[in-house]
Amino acid sequence: MYNFGLYDKNISGGVIVKKNLLSDKKHGKGSKGFYTALGISAVMIGSACIFAYQQGEKLTDRQLKAQQDLEIAEEEAVDRQINDIPKTTTPAYRVTTQPPVVTTTQVLTTVQAPTIPASDIIEDEPPVEVAEIYDEPAEAANALIEEESVSAGVQKIENPKAPLAAAGEIIGTFSGTDLVKNETTGSWQTHNGTDIAAEVGAEVYAVSNGEITSVSNDPLWGVTIVLDHHNGFMTRYCNLGADLSVQEGDVVVSGDLLGTVGGTADIESAVAPHLHIEMKHNGSYIDPMSQISQ
Repeated sequence: MYNFGLYDKNISGGVIVKKNLLSDKKHGKGSKGFYTALGISAVMIGSACIFAYQQGEKLTDRQLKAQQDLEIAEEEAVDRQINDIPKTTTPAYRVTTQPPVVTTTQVLTTVQAPTIPASDIIEDEPPVEVAEIYDEPAEAANALIEEESVSAGVQKIENPKAPLAAAGEIIGTFSGTDLVKNETTGSWQTHNGTDIAAEVGAEVYAVSNGEITSVSNDPLWGVTIVLDHHNGFMTRYCNLGADLSVQEGDVVVSGDLLGTVGGTADIESAVAPHLHIEMKHNGSYIDPMSQISQ
C-alpha cells in the first residue's frame, strides 16, 4: 500500500502496528484544546443564559415596580387636593334664585276740592226760631230733659223738692269714704246715702225732673227706683214698698209721686222704718242733703 506518511510501520512480535501520524503528540494536544474550548464555550453560554435570566428578572421587577409606582401616582393624583393655585383676577359670582318679592304700594290720590267763585257763594241765613208746641205733658217733660242734658257742668239739680211730704229725722248720714258700722250686719262699710225716718206707707216724691231708668227688687236694698236727671245727677230710692206709681221708662217732673216707704231693705232691717236715698253727680256719690231740702 501506499504510505502517504499518515501511518508508520512498527513490527512487534510479527504484528504490524500502524501508527497514525496524526495521533502523535501534536494531534493529542489539539484534541485537548478543542474540548477545553468547547467547555469554556459551554460555560460562557451558561453564564450568559444565567446573566440574561437574572437581567430578565431584574427588568421584570423594575417594570412591575414602575407599574405599581405609576398606579400609586395616579391614585395620589386623584386623592390629592391641589393647593397654591394662582387666583384668577376675574371675580366669581354666585347665582342665587330667589322667589320674586311682591310689593304692594298704596297710592294716595289727593283730590283737590273744586274752587267755587266768590260770586257763586250764597251765605245761609240764620235759622228762624220757632216756638215748639207740645200736645202732651210728657213731650214737654222730654224737651225739658233734653235741655237739661246740655248742661254738663251743672252743680245743682233743677227745681229740687223734698222726697217726703213730712220732714223726718235723719237717722243715718252720708259717710263719704269713711267706714261706719252697719247695725244689721255688724260690718264696717261706707254709707253711700242718707236714711230719713218715715212711717211705712209714707209717700215718696221725685226730687227733680228726670226719667225712671230702673225699677227692681234688689237682694240687699229691696224695692229700688233709679231716677236719672240727665244733667249729671242721678237719684236712687231704696227700701220702698211694692206698690209703686211709676215704671221703667216713665218721665217725671219734680214733685211727682213715685211710691211709698216700705220695709224691704234686708241690709238695714235692724234700723227703724225709713227712706234710704242716694245721689250721684257725674258718677260719684255725693251727700243727697246737699241738693235737696226737707
